[in-house]
Amino acid sequence: MARLTEYDERQAAGRLRVAITAFRWAVHAGIVPRADASKWTWSRAAVEAMDRDAVAAGLPGDPLSGRQAADRIAEALGTPNVPGEPTVVTAFVVRRFMAAGLLTELSGNPDGSLVHPSQVAEVCTRADLAELVAANAPLGPDQAAARLGVRRTDWDHMVRLGWVTPAEWREVQFGTSRAGAVDVPLYRAAEVDALPAAHPEVDWSALRAVGKGRRSPLAMLGR
Repeated sequence: MARLTEYDERQAAGRLRVAITAFRWAVHAGIVPRADASKWTWSRAAVEAMDRDAVAAGLPGDPLSGRQAADRIAEALGTPNVPGEPTVVTAFVVRRFMAAGLLTELSGNPDGSLVHPSQVAEVCTRADLAELVAANAPLGPDQAAARLGVRRTDWDHMVRLGWVTPAEWREVQFGTSRAGAVDVPLYRAAEVDALPAAHPEVDWSALRAVGKGRRSPLAMLGR
């Protein structure tokens, strides 16, 4: 059987006999060098030179799921997530922390996150943790409109104008049938809160006072 001359991350992890998550962490932490054969692959020489024990020691246990990480962050805030009650810290927040570089994604599954427990523990010690969580709280369209004190139709115009874009889309199921599932955009609370200051050309007091059934003052913008 021909020996590989280049290895992707899964092949390299297999060659080292370590979990793929441990290998991904080793790349992030600099335990192994960045890919040298291409952007995503390592040469055989680079893989053979890797320290298998050091890679395995970098992530000695199992990574945390996004939900588990959210639970630990909520506990650190003194407001634990309680099953059956509204979630204080969600996996959405964890994904925003990843986007900001505070946590590292170790999963290759777009529908589920995995993170290093030690990295989560470090985040939990931050003095500004509460502010970070609040800034990255998820808001649906109706929640965002209510937060700004405007009608949903006014909010829809802000989205149309490109003033704000979803951080992600999540499937929400209504009822028990899959036919009732729809994709809902979710926005960061901080980006919603920043809109009035970002668009001083809008008379926000007047916008908030527009009555039901009246045309939005934003309707003609961008046309």
